[in-house]
Amino acid sequence: MRDTGPPLPLSAYDRILVALSGGKDSVASLLALLEAGADPARIELHHHEVDGRGPSFMDWPSSAPYCRALADSLGLPIYFSWREGGFLREMLRQDAATAPIVFETPHGLETRGGGGPRNTRLRFPQVSADLSIRWCSAALKIGVMDTLIRAQERFLGSRTLVVTGERAEESPARARYAAAERHRTDTRDGTRRCRYVDHWRPVHAWCEGAVWGILARHGVVPALPYQLGFGRLSCMTCIFGTPSLWATIRLIARAWFERVAGYEQRFGCTIQRTRSVRDLADRGTPYPAALAQPGLVAQALAPRWRGPTRTADWRMPAGAFGEAAGPA
Repeated sequence: MRDTGPPLPLSAYDRILVALSGGKDSVASLLALLEAGADPARIELHHHEVDGRGPSFMDWPSSAPYCRALADSLGLPIYFSWREGGFLREMLRQDAATAPIVFETPHGLETRGGGGPRNTRLRFPQVSADLSIRWCSAALKIGVMDTLIRAQERFLGSRTLVVTGERAEESPARARYAAAERHRTDTRDGTRRCRYVDHWRPVHAWCEGAVWGILARHGVVPALPYQLGFGRLSCMTCIFGTPSLWATIRLIARAWFERVAGYEQRFGCTIQRTRSVRDLADRGTPYPAALAQPGLVAQALAPRWRGPTRTADWRMPAGAFGEAAGPA
């Protein structure tokens, strides 16, 4: 599989929006964009806060601070967005509409939505490639980006490129994604509110080694979970978690683990259809890197970033080439 460039030359876009989770693939996408010659003045980073600025439930508390620190080190603007109440409110929704979406703009905070049909979830998203079943990605990330683009007049009458970090190597479903295509919010063929939006996945054809290679080339410090042995920077209590991931979370973040286990019991429905998170944790072995670095664990569980995000002494993190606890 060969790299595919964006639909148009990068210089043809007025704005380039990079979805930055803080994971290695999203960071690699940003760095690939810069290496391809994109004008930094046209780039803006967007981070979707899974827990909706409420108490930490699913996400690593250090993820958003890491993204802000990385943006600062690169001299790029970053905007945060979230669904009110985050993952927990959406999961506990009972005879209620999906919560509004809040997003930062160059002119302040804006809010959209919240007036949809009333219905009920009362269950975790399930492990599936179907985003209506694995609803966390659609409700808390994909839909959030779509909303903030559709809601802002600044994207009308101009060309926008959305950059995301999906890789074909991650799963058969992601292998079928197009590396370059029109974005869902594109309305270029419409007669009113014309919005020209393309979507580019610059690392779609990359192997994991190439991803770590570009981080090393730019001296970007990997997010803390990678240094603790985690193979992906998804949510801390990601629904795709392997037995060893759950065993590690139970050890280093017992309160988070018990909340997830308690909701599984309350709903009578487990995240992974055949086993509860307690069963999975019993079958796993905690990551040695997490056991050996309690100070780093404490930093990963804190809502702040300490230290640089760039280094001349770059080292491969313990989680590199590890368990692929990721999308189906």
